Amino acid sequence: MSDVAVSLRGLSRRYGETVAVDDLTFDVEAGRLFGLVGPDGAGKTTAMRMLAGILRPTAGDAVVHGVSVRDDPEGVKPHIAYMSQRFGLYTDLSVRENIEFYADLYQVPKDVRPKRLERLYAFSNLGPFEQRMAGQLSGGMKQKLSLCCALIHHPPIMLLDEPTFGVDPISRRDLWLIVHQMVAAGVTVIVTTAYLDEAERCDRVALLHHGRVIALDAPNALQSRIEGRVLSVTSERPREVRNCLREQGGVRATLFGQSVHVVLADAAQDWPRAARFLDDAGIPYQPPQQVPPSLEDAFMHLVEEPRDE
Repeated sequence: MSDVAVSLRGLSRRYGETVAVDDLTFDVEAGRLFGLVGPDGAGKTTAMRMLAGILRPTAGDAVVHGVSVRDDPEGVKPHIAYMSQRFGLYTDLSVRENIEFYADLYQVPKDVRPKRLERLYAFSNLGPFEQRMAGQLSGGMKQKLSLCCALIHHPPIMLLDEPTFGVDPISRRDLWLIVHQMVAAGVTVIVTTAYLDEAERCDRVALLHHGRVIALDAPNALQSRIEGRVLSVTSERPREVRNCLREQGGVRATLFGQSVHVVLADAAQDWPRAARFLDDAGIPYQPPQQVPPSLEDAFMHLVEEPRDE
């Protein structure tokens, strides 16, 4: 299919008896933002390394821009840019020198580099810092520099492995703006993240749990699977609220910072009963507020609901 940029069929990876990635099968449409979403240990990075041609699958295959990662992993690399979790640039080179180095690696013609560099500086705001050593940059600026280096050769497919991990909120926002600009320009982006609020930015997501896809759809479609009402309960002791409701109330409760999301089939009928358990336990809380289901609510719902083996 010409509109499919990446196609996975039974993609799997084992380490001895441990299954890191188990039978991933889905397509990523060209020019879309696709998220591999899940907690640490879900298999996200292993899957990305296979798509990048760095790690061979134990079973199955993936076709990236028409090239098999199983049969021709080196043939995949000219068509992608891969940005790993760790800062992989040269700290003793300047911003400009790092980008020029990657331009040399990708054999970008000298005559097209000035315009590309101008465009990269425009959306990353790194122009004023082009002479600064990479090792002296903040975490967010390092991530922006990594993106610039990865994009210097105009790849059709971008693989971003947790690009906002450890980045401050302002830089995180800037990085997502850059990603959306890339997608608007026609680049296919696959991004991994453990932040489910970030995953809501994606066109489509695959929710991973223990190496397997437990759901695959648009974020709003996954959120709509929540049956019942979601109440947000704020407390100075949110963990105690969650534990009490789970143990005594028999309801689904998930931590959200200083609040707890409680899913009830019938809020008007079920909340007074749940509130009595909190009152009896002497746990203070604010009156609950109904909120729309989040992707994290959907993920917890899918993880906790019984499924066939």
